[in-house]
Amino acid sequence: MLAKYPRKRFGQHFLTDKNIVNDILKAINPSNEDVIVEIGPGQGAITNKLTKNTKFLHAIEIDRDLANFLKKRFEKNSKIIIHEADALNFDYSKLGNKMRIVGNFPYNISTPLLFHLLKFKNSIIDIHCMLQKEVVDRMSAKPGNKTYGRLGIMLGCHLEIEPLFHVDRSAFFPVPKVTSTVVKLTPLKNNKFQIKDEDIFSKIVTEAFMKRRKTIQNSLKKLIKISDLDAVNLDPKLRPEQISIKKYVELSNHLVKQLS
Repeated sequence: MLAKYPRKRFGQHFLTDKNIVNDILKAINPSNEDVIVEIGPGQGAITNKLTKNTKFLHAIEIDRDLANFLKKRFEKNSKIIIHEADALNFDYSKLGNKMRIVGNFPYNISTPLLFHLLKFKNSIIDIHCMLQKEVVDRMSAKPGNKTYGRLGIMLGCHLEIEPLFHVDRSAFFPVPKVTSTVVKLTPLKNNKFQIKDEDIFSKIVTEAFMKRRKTIQNSLKKLIKISDLDAVNLDPKLRPEQISIKKYVELSNHLVKQLS
């Protein structure tokens, strides 16, 4: 029985399929030393099961009624702490420096939420989250793929992105209009891509994909010269979707050096 009817304005779709719950638990494989942070716990479909093998679980829930329901449901479980808060503005640093993030992220805030979590990447072990399949496809696309673009690059320069399995619409109530995918995100070790200036890097990638069908020379003509492309051994005839994250980083770092 539902504790409350899902609220559309919060993008709520409650996971009801027990088999999917078990699949997610297997993927996370929590240990007794883990500090789990669950974003959008809903009615607690996996919350209670997660705590059986974890040290603590912090649940972030923006819906006041749902947060109160969860507090009552888990009032006798000392491992669970309910935070009535907006996940988009929450300061995750206060929860420790070895967090494991879990969540069925609302589709309408999934992208800004991921970028917010990046601010705390040095304190995060991994993230297991359920997202719209189309978003995961874009996140995990490789150069040359038509779905490869700004989202995959801006996340891929900080995270290893590993799609795990798809989740049919029938696993939720109410039934969403799209298929979901569970994905594992792991912060890259030792800052694999040494980006000297995040703002310049973001500007280059954004500008490039605003004109993705043009060559990189033409799409970035307001920002670079042909000599800049030559300096990083980048073919000016390539289109933005054909260029690797590494090359975008090299071009960005070259421009930073030129400006310094």
